[in-house]
Amino acid sequence: MLSVKIKNLELKTPLMLASGTWGLGENLAQFLKPKDIKKNIGALVTKGISLYPCEGNPPPRISETPCGLINFIGLENPGIISFKKNYLPNLLKFGVPLIVNLHGEKIEDFIDLAEELKNESIEGIEINISCPNVEKGGIYFFLDPAAVKILVRRLRKKWDKFLSIKLSPVGPVFEIAEICQKEEADAIVIANTYPALKVLELKPLKVLKGGLSGPAIKPLTLRLVYEISKKLEIPIIGCGGIISGRDALEYLLCGAKAFQIGTANLINPRFATKIIKEINTYIPSIFHF
Repeated sequence: MLSVKIKNLELKTPLMLASGTWGLGENLAQFLKPKDIKKNIGALVTKGISLYPCEGNPPPRISETPCGLINFIGLENPGIISFKKNYLPNLLKFGVPLIVNLHGEKIEDFIDLAEELKNESIEGIEINISCPNVEKGGIYFFLDPAAVKILVRRLRKKWDKFLSIKLSPVGPVFEIAEICQKEEADAIVIANTYPALKVLELKPLKVLKGGLSGPAIKPLTLRLVYEISKKLEIPIIGCGGIISGRDALEYLLCGAKAFQIGTANLINPRFATKIIKEINTYIPSIFHF
């Protein structure tokens, strides 16, 4: 009953594990049994993978806030070659669709990454455009609609499997979403984290700047999903503050075809099972089955 198809991507459930919150599979099986993974998780989205290894930012790089979490991880990852050799084979053993999130500093990086993955047994790629474009002097991709247009167009020519673009919640969001539709991306993910700041120490002043996730952002992201779904036809994958079945169902009713859970994985790695069970309790009363 919960199965969903987004273009050529078939999911047993609309629940996807969001990029960056469950590692690269090292500990997933410690918290969820293989049968629970196959039954409850529609797809796994890896942390962002770049061409070369990245150590990420020095600590502190994560801190709790009221109803949320600020992270400044810095896209730590092993790089595409190590990912393919040391992580991908184990990830494929989970038996659910695998989507690789890609991080690049210029358009050519994304093209090269897609080329590295085109013969692998993955279902698709998710493009992180919330990163600076070094070719444009460090301007973020999500602030440059022209660059996004070129990026998606070139990737679409190169990549014939599932292609989703993960949008930033700030900047020209509607314009970027429309570009993704026109350039034939298969879906957009709404959305990445929100720029935020937390004061860690008062004297001397010490702050942490990073991306805000968690329940605090849900009303903001839910509105984006709702309004964009009313204007565009491109499938939407909702992502932002989902920690219950009701949260997920709200995204689906507001226009999302599927949803991703992120911070929830850090709160409780078994939340995927909980959320699907809760959705099933709502379905009969809402859809009159």
